[in-house]
Amino acid sequence: MPDPTKHPDLHGNAPDQCPVALLIVDTLNALSFEGGEQFAPLALAAGRSIATLKKRAKTAGAPVIYVNDNAGRWRSDMNQVVSACTRSDAPGRELAELLLPDADDYLVLKPKHSGFFATPLDTLLTYLRARRLVITGLSVERCVLFTANDAFLRDYELFVPRDCTAAIDPEDSAAALRILERVLAADTRPSPSLDWERLRI
Repeated sequence: MPDPTKHPDLHGNAPDQCPVALLIVDTLNALSFEGGEQFAPLALAAGRSIATLKKRAKTAGAPVIYVNDNAGRWRSDMNQVVSACTRSDAPGRELAELLLPDADDYLVLKPKHSGFFATPLDTLLTYLRARRLVITGLSVERCVLFTANDAFLRDYELFVPRDCTAAIDPEDSAAALRILERVLAADTRPSPSLDWERLRI
């Protein structure tokens, strides 16, 4: 039986295999909810750190995976998600435009909080042979935490750089980071401390 992790993609290219992958969670987000306008500056600050981290990840040859909520639009695709969050009246427009996916990034739409629930993320990570995940995005006490929890159950080594996440309530952020550190054994040091060359070993 052929090894699916060695199978070329539809264009005949070799897979982007790497022991570490960068997950960007729910940054393609209109922030069109109560408190979204107040949250937007915090989300944008995290987004700027994520953008810098993404450049470093790609320089190191690590795959980048966007794991994004479908916002309850069951007939939507990623293009429609991008269109909705880059409208001129969307509080999250600047964040979304900062972190638009590149052509070689992977895209996963999720229906619920965890990036693993009812999505192909697990299969994709197996395909990429990833053992370590750097999880970033919004919000740290919800979708980032739920995604990290499911990754922990699958025995991934976790990194959740605290400057690459945000929450509306600072107390919620601090509580989530404590759970990530103490329960899920995640490294939450700021993103400049990540050594991509070591992560690739």
